[in-house]
Amino acid sequence: MKFEDLEVWKRAARLSADLYRYFAESRDYGFRDQITRAGLSIPSNIAEGMERQTATDKARFLTIAKGSCGELRTQIYIGMEIDYIDREQGKRWIQETQELSAMLVGLSRSLKR
Repeated sequence: MKFEDLEVWKRAARLSADLYRYFAESRDYGFRDQITRAGLSIPSNIAEGMERQTATDKARFLTIAKGSCGELRTQIYIGMEIDYIDREQGKRWIQETQELSAMLVGLSRSLKR
């Protein structure tokens, strides 16, 4: 199974690109760097995991990707609170990170079978 064929990877990569575009003009370099790195970590860890040989290795990287979803979701909540992120956009991204987390759990379980 190629990671490029996985819907979870496609959606995570799209989310990462959206974050980079949204924060391209942000002057808070620390926040911009942190939130874009968290977003980039999700599809990157999915790809790295799926390129590994064993199911255990694959699952470990999917777990890291899921952790990055939580990290990103936290940063989105904070970004909304400090008015860096439009509320409606933030809600869409939160929903997307929740769905990605669920998809990662499902993928990880399927690898263990």
